Amino acid sequence: MPVRNFSRQQTWLLPPTLDELLPEDHPARFVAMVVDSLGADFWQKLNILLEGDPLGAPSYHPRAMLGVWLYGFMTRTRTSRKLEAACRDQIPYLWLTGWQHPDHNSLWRFYRACRQEMHRLFKLTIKTAVKMELMDLAVQAVDGSKIAGNAAADRTYDKQGLEKLLERTEKVIADLEKENEAGAEPVPVHLPEKLRKAEQLRREVKATLAVLAADEGLRKINLTDEESKLMKTRQGVVAGYNLEAVVSPLQDSQVEKPGNLLTAIEVVTDATDTLQLIPMLEQADENCGQKADISVADAGFHSGKNLVDCEKREQVIVMPEAQEKALKLPYHKDRFVYDPNSDSYLCPGGQTLRFASTRMVRQTRMRVYRGGKGVCRKCAAFGMCTTNKHGRELQIGENEAALRRHREWMKTAEAKIAYRRRKELIEPSFGIIKEQMGIRRFWLRGLKNVRAETMALATAFNLRTLYRVWQGQSEVKREEFTYGLQESGW
Repeated sequence: MPVRNFSRQQTWLLPPTLDELLPEDHPARFVAMVVDSLGADFWQKLNILLEGDPLGAPSYHPRAMLGVWLYGFMTRTRTSRKLEAACRDQIPYLWLTGWQHPDHNSLWRFYRACRQEMHRLFKLTIKTAVKMELMDLAVQAVDGSKIAGNAAADRTYDKQGLEKLLERTEKVIADLEKENEAGAEPVPVHLPEKLRKAEQLRREVKATLAVLAADEGLRKINLTDEESKLMKTRQGVVAGYNLEAVVSPLQDSQVEKPGNLLTAIEVVTDATDTLQLIPMLEQADENCGQKADISVADAGFHSGKNLVDCEKREQVIVMPEAQEKALKLPYHKDRFVYDPNSDSYLCPGGQTLRFASTRMVRQTRMRVYRGGKGVCRKCAAFGMCTTNKHGRELQIGENEAALRRHREWMKTAEAKIAYRRRKELIEPSFGIIKEQMGIRRFWLRGLKNVRAETMALATAFNLRTLYRVWQGQSEVKREEFTYGLQESGW
């Protein structure tokens, strides 16, 4: 077949405009539409003047800068230097900036100034979906995922490790100072590189030891990011944070699979998820303005206290527990029948276990019920029911009734069907965040800054989902979408 003409010196008889180079349904246009819908009140909350400062050199327009950062988070470009390069040679960024080329310092200063207020824009994406009746709150899913911080795991030390490191550093400094004193050359104006780095490390170690001394509950600390914690991931142990999220599906008659929307987001330093369930559900309720019919969580959130709290807030929760295999055993404590009149339990073998004492187990007060020593040893189930020579023992917490009610609920067909939806909600959402958006590591350090970075991430995630809805609609519907954005703004 013939070959098409090819030339890198191709010219246009009539040069196209910048707007003609970008498709009508490009995500950059959607980002610009969102940013342009933000009123003056919103920018005031970000402490940014749209008209700029009358003094000094002209600055880049805030709408252009915000558009660049949002589109950057949507497309795996999250550093100011990469954004600077993109604003020079990528058409979507050139279109967003009006063919201007902001430098990385200007981009960073803008991001640093407004990142702590990014939660306002995140809430606006949810408010827009609710106002346009896109939210499907029949079910929502909550989960956590570990994200590495901007710190190395091997720089995490306990007090003893820091003291040894300080001792080694002091020795290195002493040796380097002797080398400098022994040399015939004059004393340099600036410290040698090796000595400068050693001095800096000594200051870091001393400051970190002071932090450990001030906080008795703190056992280990990272020299690079003091607030990051050691987290176990599939890729090994990292110094990072626990990203918690709540996800709800969207519904739209014109789009077959509109996707999922983040309705709550948080970053914590706890490696476990148990304490995060209620705060995440409360944040989702506040952001959506209403409660989801059913919430789905994995076994990492399961606890008696969480079940009681969900009952108090009338929240239907589908949540398996870690000891599901144990529940199937013939002598699990659920098979012992409680008699409130005598405050005792009847075992499957027909023997009575009476209240014996109270005991603290994992910071929870338990009521202990025990069978007869001689009776249990003579029982045919001895060895399967218990191997304790003193007889079978039941530990009953204050939330035992709620645990039993929840186990019965989890056996129903409705609960099983709802739990299956978890795989299509939260897991794909974390997959998009990590694989498509490239969030495998936070760039900022410190819990406050990481939370701000997470809000920008969550906003970009929701914009990706809303863009899919906008892209799949007719021109008339797109105009309605634009109007809905304006109506949802501040």
